[in-house]
Amino acid sequence: MENTLPQRLQEYVNGSFERTVLIQKRIRQLIRGDAPLFDAELARIENPIEIALVEIERGLIELAVDEVVEKPTL
Repeated sequence: MENTLPQRLQEYVNGSFERTVLIQKRIRQLIRGDAPLFDAELARIENPIEIALVEIERGLIELAVDEVVEKPTL
């Protein structure tokens, strides 16, 4: 039996704040109109949450560490 979307999300995130942030950022991009990184129509996936999870599972996106800006000393 195939896992449901919430079960798959729970397995993937497993308490990882970074993965949760990655999924949230990608979902916002998809909702704003960014195109999926795979043929979601062919896979018959319309839910942006599921699209983001599939992209992450396939290794199409990954978390990028933000650059740390050093504060000038006074």
